[in-house]
Amino acid sequence: MITGLNSIAGLQVAQATEANSREIIRSSAQHARAIEHFRENIAAVETVDDLMGDPELYGFVMRAFDLEAQIPGKALMKKMFESDISDTSALVNRLTDPRFREIYKALDFGPDGVGTTNTLSQSWQDWMVDRYVTRQFLDARESENETVGRALYFREQAGGIETAFDILKDKDVAKVLRTAFGIPEATVGLDIDKQAELLLEKIDLETLSDPDEVTKIMQRYVAIADALSGAGAAQNTAVQLLQPRGSFAPVTFDFEMLSAVPQNPYR
Repeated sequence: MITGLNSIAGLQVAQATEANSREIIRSSAQHARAIEHFRENIAAVETVDDLMGDPELYGFVMRAFDLEAQIPGKALMKKMFESDISDTSALVNRLTDPRFREIYKALDFGPDGVGTTNTLSQSWQDWMVDRYVTRQFLDARESENETVGRALYFREQAGGIETAFDILKDKDVAKVLRTAFGIPEATVGLDIDKQAELLLEKIDLETLSDPDEVTKIMQRYVAIADALSGAGAAQNTAVQLLQPRGSFAPVTFDFEMLSAVPQNPYR
């Protein structure tokens, strides 16, 4: 759908066709079967063993949280689901990837891995199906254009960002914001508190709950990312890289040019 387009145009097309793309996912034979199986069987799940005892159901839930690569690691997942989140040394708290905490809280099996009632809720089931479809949509766009996929992923996560550390624990969200606000990638080597300080100097976190502001950040990110990755970017009038020895490379953008991103023609 967006293969071959630059990221600015790709983002516009992806957003303009998003509703139709999601409907295609829901109605495709593969995903329609997966959704049907989930709806027919999830209410019977009360324990971790119930979930893992149905490979198709377990796979659906894992894919909804972008944890498909972890599907074979049932021993790890079982231990994580059965851990006590109130214990700072518990596995769920020691895994740094935020997706593990998200799936833990969504299933809410409890410390012993038994007794969840979330699965009985129709609204929870609808939320899980929506999350699964969203993940398929994001994966499809990312496979066509990584920059566009990352921008769309940022949009999905932006509303839940409350602290600078919420940004730093998600490498894709952090990359979008560093790029959009001109924070050098080299800062990832700094102390975590210093990284957080740099982010807060540039970003008003309250604006990340504003859809219009999030859209502007997405547009800014894809424009700058394209400029940085383009052939001969060092000579591009939009990107000037000055690299003094022993210090971070300051990056100067012609923001007047970059801000002239065409508005979405489908709006």
